Formats: sequence, C-alpha cells, structure tokens
Amino acid sequence: MRRLCALLFVAFAIAGSVVANAQAAGAPLETGDPDAVCATCHRQIYESWKRTPMANASGPAAHGFIPADFTHAPSGVHYRMILDAGQLWLSYERPNAPPDRALSGKVELRYYLGSGRRGRTWIFEREGYWYEIPINWYAKKHLWDMTPNFLSARDMPLTLPVDPGCLHCHASNVQESLPDARNHFSGLPFLRGGIFCSSCHGDPSQHLAEHGKGPIVNPAKLDPVRRDSICLECHLEGEVAVIRQGQRLNAFRPGADLFDEAVYFEDGRKAGPGGRATSQWESLLESACRRASGDRLTCTTCHDPHSSPAAQDRVGFYRGKCLACHMALATGHHADNPDCTSCHMPREETEDIAHEQVTDHRIQIVSKPFVSPVAAAALVPIGGVRPDARDEGLAWAQLALRGDRAAGERAMRLLGEAEASGPEQQSDSELHMELGFLEQINGDRLHAKAEYQKALNADPYNETAAGDLAVLDAQSGDAAAALQLWRVVFQHDPGASAAGIDLAVAECRVESAEAAAQTLRRVLLFDPDNDAARKFLLALTSGSQKCAKP
Repeated sequence: MRRLCALLFVAFAIAGSVVANAQAAGAPLETGDPDAVCATCHRQIYESWKRTPMANASGPAAHGFIPADFTHAPSGVHYRMILDAGQLWLSYERPNAPPDRALSGKVELRYYLGSGRRGRTWIFEREGYWYEIPINWYAKKHLWDMTPNFLSARDMPLTLPVDPGCLHCHASNVQESLPDARNHFSGLPFLRGGIFCSSCHGDPSQHLAEHGKGPIVNPAKLDPVRRDSICLECHLEGEVAVIRQGQRLNAFRPGADLFDEAVYFEDGRKAGPGGRATSQWESLLESACRRASGDRLTCTTCHDPHSSPAAQDRVGFYRGKCLACHMALATGHHADNPDCTSCHMPREETEDIAHEQVTDHRIQIVSKPFVSPVAAAALVPIGGVRPDARDEGLAWAQLALRGDRAAGERAMRLLGEAEASGPEQQSDSELHMELGFLEQINGDRLHAKAEYQKALNADPYNETAAGDLAVLDAQSGDAAAALQLWRVVFQHDPGASAAGIDLAVAECRVESAEAAAQTLRRVLLFDPDNDAARKFLLALTSGSQKCAKP
C-alpha cells in the first residue's frame, strides 16, 4: 500500500515521438491540427517543430508499433506485439509452466508514449482505469526489457497506473482523473497526442482573435524563474519532490512559477550527475558556466524547443553553442576532436532507468577535479526555494520511506510543527498520512490511527491512509473495520492488488469463502499473474482453505 509508483520510461520525462495528428482506428483523439493556424505567421518554426520529439510525444498505439518478441527470463513470460486490422495488442504467456504458474492473455493497446529515440511504452484501459504495459522498448541499446523497477520481477506487473502528472509532459489536453484513483478517467486520459504550442505559449485564443497582436506567452520575455519553469515542469524531477498543499503539477500553465506548485530537493551527498535520468538541471546549477553567467544561461541557450539537429549535425550544432561564449577556443583547442561534449559533458549510465545514459550537465574541466558548490546535506532545495515546515517535513518523510530512521525523526518534528501551525492543516491529507506512517513505524499505533483518520477525513479516497489504517485495525482485532476499509479501497481502485488480497483474507475470516473468491477473481482480472492471489484462490476452490462460511 505504500507509494511505489511505477516509473514511466525516461523518454517520457525527456521527450517522446509520435505523429501528433495521426489517428488509428479505435483511438478517438481529437482530429485536426490546432497548431496549424500558428503556421500562418510562423511557417518555418511550425514545420521544424513538427519533427521534434516534443511535438511527437504520444499518439495512437498502432502508429508507434515496434515489433516485439521478447521473453523475460526471471518471470518466464513471453511477450509479443501483434498488429491486427489497425489495432495493436500485447500478448503474454508463460510457456510450459506448471498449473500454478500458468499465464496467458492479451490487452489492447490504446496509445503510446515515447519517441523511439530513447524509448517507448504503451498504455491500455480496463474499466476506465489506465495502465502502462510491463515492457519497454529501450532505443539506445535496441532491445526490449521490463519497465524500470521490474527488471527482476518473477510475476508480470500489469497494474502500473498511468498518472495525469506524467501524461502532462507527453500529451496535450490531459484530462483530470477522477478523485478515487489517479489512473481512473471518465473518458480518455488525454485528447491530443504530442506537446502542442499552447503547452509552452499558453492559451492562444486572444492572440488569434486579434490577428497576432493579442497577448501570448513568450518564454524569452518572462522573468528567469517563470521562463525556466516552462522547461522544468517536465525536465526537473529532483531526488525528492513535494507538491505544495492544494496544488497539482499537471495544472501548471506557462507563465506561472513552478516553485509555487512544488518544491524539489537534490541530495547534496551525491557526487556527479546523481545517476538519475532527469538530473540535468541540478547538474547545470552546479556548473561553472551557470555560476558565471547566472540566469542568462538556461535550457534554451543550447536547446531549441522548435527544432532538433540531425544526427550528422549534432556535434557542430552544440560546438557552436559552446563557442558562443568560448570563441578563444575555436582554434588550437583539441582540433582533432570538435565534439566538446565528449570531454566536458560525458554520458554516464543512469541508476533509475535501465539501458539509458544521462549527459553530465556539470560541464566539467577535465584537468581539474570537480568540487560541488552544493552543501553535503541529504536534502538541499533546488532553485533557492525556502520550504516551509510542511514541505520540508514531507520531503524528509520520503527518505524515511526508504529506511532512513534519522530522516524519519526529522520529518516527525517538522510535520508536527506544521500540523500545529493552523486550522488549515486539518485539510492536508498528505501531511496526516505521513505523520500516521511515522507514528506507525515508531510503534505508536494509537496516534498513527488518529492521524490516518484525519487523513481520510480530509480525503476519503486516500487509499494509502485507508490501507495502513486497515492493517492497524486488523492487528488490534477489529476485523470488521479493517474489512470495510479494504473494501472501499479495492472498490475504488481494483488495481490495488495488495488491498484486494487483504480484503479476501478478511472476507474469508468474517464472511464466506465465496465472497473471498469473488474478490480474488477481480484481483486476477486486473493483475493476472499475482501469485499470492492465484494460490489463495486455488486453496479456496479446493477446500484446503477453510473460511467462516462456504
């Protein structure tokens, strides 16, 4: 029940590629090209932008078809991509498996995310809930493998929820998910494939109504924080990120200050680019180039969002960017190697995304050892932000989730301070949920239950708080209360397999074998390779597991 959110492939956080207007059969994205009107005055920009990864970041599944015939050794599952009459399917099976490990099925893929330049994945829908498939295409190494975090999984993960905040960086007109689960939508999760002009320039309606004379967001004319925010809303992850109370990252609009919506922290103890696929901005802030030039150096100093250099032009393109400030090095400085980045921005393997590399944006001088200007602390706010007790406490609580006891103690102090700061904190479900967890790991079940209840009072759909409270109720002997909590969680999020299995156990003890079996069948509908659910159901149907009633 803890927050182990599946990582979407690095291509999503960096760039994706699919023809933005392409329409596959059965994939009813909005038709037409809303940005074609921009070409009336900006034809050259429009034509080059259409070929960029951002413009092609998502779309109908069939248009992203990459043949797959892949067996994952640890789980023994064989995956295939099947294109049939314009529809794309992912089939899966475990050949020659014993009966208790048998697996076979397929899902219809609706949309894909990722360019194929770095990677690609697909998403599918079941009863209004949207999930990422278990496998990814890793373009740099031209291979298929499991989605990050599941490279060694013995069971096939088929309930990896799609998050609106992630979709916001790969699609346009992303819809708000329903309150009961972040991957539950009343209709399509997004209406247009790709990142459109409005994603960076805002609502163009007045600009168009006044024939190009009305206001439009020009990032270059914004103050540095708001200018940078447009890039960083998708290209900044941080070691830890905390959404400010009442904010939603997928609601960001160009011209806003991203740091009003979220606080990002880096780990000052780590050397190098941090090993994460989206650590470029943190690294750039450490570079001598950025420190010398200040806010004049930004993402678009070197990267043109309207175009991408061809592979054969990349070395010359980026060399030109370097020489704009370092013209004295144009001759005589390693004339045999014009690729500045090969020495000063080498590519290193990432820790969080398999088969991927990250360019080190610290822009090092090879002959000098790099000394980070960041304090060697576990959490350092990015961008000079001064977090309040609530946001800093939630950040330390995330480290506590990883087993850092000292971080948990610090989080307890800060969150306790935040909770006592005013009545508005009573509506902060996340604050109370984390306090409940910290109390729970400290052995104070009574106060943990009180905090979880406060979290549910503020947000009845907080499934983490409900699941943890159910565990405490079950441990204290209140099976009926635990059963009701698990039932609500599983009813609103059938992909919450752990809650479904806990519910089945409680139903077996309190209600009947048939009720438990029905719950387990629903778990397996969404998560067909859940070994615990499969074995429990077999025990119920064979009669080896006795329940309160048949």
